[in-house]
Amino acid sequence: MGEHTPTDAVEVKVKDDEIIELDSVKIRALYTPGHTSDSFCFLMKNYLFSGDTLLINGTGRTDFQNGSSKDAYNSIFNRLLKLPDETLLYPAHDYKGETVSTIGKEKRSNPRLQVRNVDEYIDIMNNLNLRKPEKIDFNVECNLKLGS
Repeated sequence: MGEHTPTDAVEVKVKDDEIIELDSVKIRALYTPGHTSDSFCFLMKNYLFSGDTLLINGTGRTDFQNGSSKDAYNSIFNRLLKLPDETLLYPAHDYKGETVSTIGKEKRSNPRLQVRNVDEYIDIMNNLNLRKPEKIDFNVECNLKLGS
């Protein structure tokens, strides 16, 4: 997990722009707060593992777990969308069964990215009217304790 996680149950906490080396594989940690206050994405060559920060045709909700629409905007527009258009995007999940996109495709077609400024993005996120997930409080607490 990242250095901003509120849990002490993690053995290794990565920092922004830290390179994680696994044999010959190098993965760059990118601190991308917004969906949660401690969100990270991971970049391996031209493969971006975006968690819930940037989704295919969407972005992660920002209305719980210390989320912030302003932080999400900055993470997405000032970090992730600065990556080359051909960067392959692998989000944590997709509700329509999609598994991969590209930064360029998301710039062109993701409806939440078709904004002129941070205020428009915040307005979109504030008006999603999404239901609070069942058992979210319990699940977040379990995540912070690594399931125990």
